Amino acid sequence: MDRSELVKELRIERGEERGSARLWIILIVVVLLLLGGGAWLWQSLNQSQTITVTTSMVRNAGGADAGASVLDATGYVTARRIATVSAKTTGKVIEVLIEEGMRVEQGEVLARLDDAEVQRDLDLSKARLSAARLDLNETRVRLEQAERDLQRQTELVAKKLAAQQSLDSAQAERDALAARLRSSSAQVEVARRQTEVIEQQLENTVIRAPFAGVIIAKAAQPGEMISPISAGGGFTRTGIGTIVDMDSLEIQVDVSESYINRVQNDQPVEARLNAYPDWVIPAHVIAVIPTADRSKATVKVRIGIDSRDPRIVPDMGVRVAFLKDQAERPVAKPVEGVIVDASALIADRDAVFVVREATLQERAVQIAERSGSTVRVTDGLKSGERVVLNPAAELSSGQQVEVR
Repeated sequence: MDRSELVKELRIERGEERGSARLWIILIVVVLLLLGGGAWLWQSLNQSQTITVTTSMVRNAGGADAGASVLDATGYVTARRIATVSAKTTGKVIEVLIEEGMRVEQGEVLARLDDAEVQRDLDLSKARLSAARLDLNETRVRLEQAERDLQRQTELVAKKLAAQQSLDSAQAERDALAARLRSSSAQVEVARRQTEVIEQQLENTVIRAPFAGVIIAKAAQPGEMISPISAGGGFTRTGIGTIVDMDSLEIQVDVSESYINRVQNDQPVEARLNAYPDWVIPAHVIAVIPTADRSKATVKVRIGIDSRDPRIVPDMGVRVAFLKDQAERPVAKPVEGVIVDASALIADRDAVFVVREATLQERAVQIAERSGSTVRVTDGLKSGERVVLNPAAELSSGQQVEVR
């Protein structure tokens, strides 16, 4: 065979080379699609396995309130000192200097009303006062001159150098000027009082904080009309905002009249806010209001808060436990372990699911005592940990969960 023919047989056709490259590209695309689909499927499966659970915090069993409560009740945080701040006069708001959550001091400026008209009245009143004072000075000078003239006429009449009529005229002039001086003095006093009234009206266009506190509501904006008396129709505001003295916060609860005999003035109380159920707030009874609500058969009790904290805000729900007096309390014996909600126990075994970093951990516990809706655990849990309430049968250790 000729050598040139052998070379032709070894040559690769360009069409075959293109077909092979296209095949490789298709294979790479298929592999990428398979990998992407697998990742999407894996993520979907993981998301479908994430379950929302409700948890509760484990707390110490040997608290200071163990066995000391004589009565439990619910109520709300209220403020004894709260005010909707308004103006003394009707006017248009030109500046509002407050926002919700801002702390203000007594006398601090909260807003300003349009004072242009009052300022013009004040300028006019000051001008009238100045004119009245000038008139008073003029009358005083003329009276002094009339006194001197009267003195001279008296001497001339005594020496028979002037007629009695001249003396009478000088005396009448002096008396008239004295009366005018008194009138001018009264006019000055009236103008001064009028100026003070208008100055007070000008001061009333500046709205100040009546006491130190926190702004909880902003009710007006620049350009709106404000009036201390409601004008109706919703076009006139009656206040700039609402201020609360946070130092006046207390708790008010309604106690059934059947158990009011367990409550006394200055009785120690432990309060727990619904928003922070594991935070114990020391408190005491301020007063038992000496009247009952017929419709609810309850008596209102005021409770003072002993420990101030910015987390305590008005209208929060609160649960309180009225405690025995310190003298009446028995000597507390140390109690070991922690308290757990009984609904956290897994069915058919003494174990719970602990949530750590959104992952379930099944943990065996040693139960020392069961008491109603709670159990005391002496081994397996620590105070501050969170356990799942009413665990579902499909939950398992290592599963991802979302805490509600």
